[in-house]
Amino acid sequence: MNYSSCEMKEHINSFITLLCVERNLSKRTLKAYHSDLNCMERWYFEYNVREVTQATLLKYFEYLQSVKCLNPRSIQRKYVALTQFFKFLNQEGISGERFFRFTSRKFQLPKSIPRTLSTVEVKTLITAVDAEYLHCEKDFHKNICIRDNAIIELLFCLGLRIGEISTLDLEHYDSLEHTLLIHGKGSKERLLYISAPEVQKKLDNWLLIRKYFQPSTAALFVNRFGGRLSIYGIENIFTKYRDKSQINPKSTPHYLRHSFATQLLNNGASIRDVQELLGHKSIVTTQIYTEVSITKKKQVLLQYNARNELFH
Repeated sequence: MNYSSCEMKEHINSFITLLCVERNLSKRTLKAYHSDLNCMERWYFEYNVREVTQATLLKYFEYLQSVKCLNPRSIQRKYVALTQFFKFLNQEGISGERFFRFTSRKFQLPKSIPRTLSTVEVKTLITAVDAEYLHCEKDFHKNICIRDNAIIELLFCLGLRIGEISTLDLEHYDSLEHTLLIHGKGSKERLLYISAPEVQKKLDNWLLIRKYFQPSTAALFVNRFGGRLSIYGIENIFTKYRDKSQINPKSTPHYLRHSFATQLLNNGASIRDVQELLGHKSIVTTQIYTEVSITKKKQVLLQYNARNELFH
């Protein structure tokens, strides 16, 4: 396949449009695809490569490893993006060549254990938010604490991603059933039950005082100006109370998600149930995520969720 910078850019844009329309990928994922493909396109231009072949692609990945010194995770992400792109070129009849005869086995990711917080650390973190509330003198700061408390609790009680909390709207919470409709990665929805009565109460308390922030949005959690609370705002909330509680200084909000999953498994929940609750696709199989009934989720969370008994 002959290389032309203008044509390559046009093909890349067409591919990104297809991903957006057919796969309904998030803006962040589309941006990652675009970045990876543009990186390849720049390399072809800078090294004056005139033809796109299996051999030149192999040289490109050697460049990523030896010159750019990218880690295996970054290289594998680019491998996935490029294989999808060149598959698109084949399907559209733009090229009939087979570009990837080499596999990604040399880019395999090192296995790492998910970083978690201990039960004591989680309890200390939540207690720090409670203590902050008791020491607040102004009503505004008390209301901020009520909001922050509900957010920290949901991060652990349901193992939510910060992006999932940020995108929650009022209509996604059923206060009678104590369920939240979560919009996860890939626009997948899952319904989760808040099994801990303490967490139910804290979320309901937040909704009672949310109006004092004069919300300009339907977001469940708003910032001090009434706008939707961003993922960076949620990260800052976690960091604030992480430092106040003096737990693992390297921990992030995602540690609570890992802790949620780990403790479910430790308490006897099945891997299948945990995958469903987290909204994950199976890594082992290619089976698309299938929603299980809320009744089953209630049973799993009522029986296994460590938050239910955290202060008992």
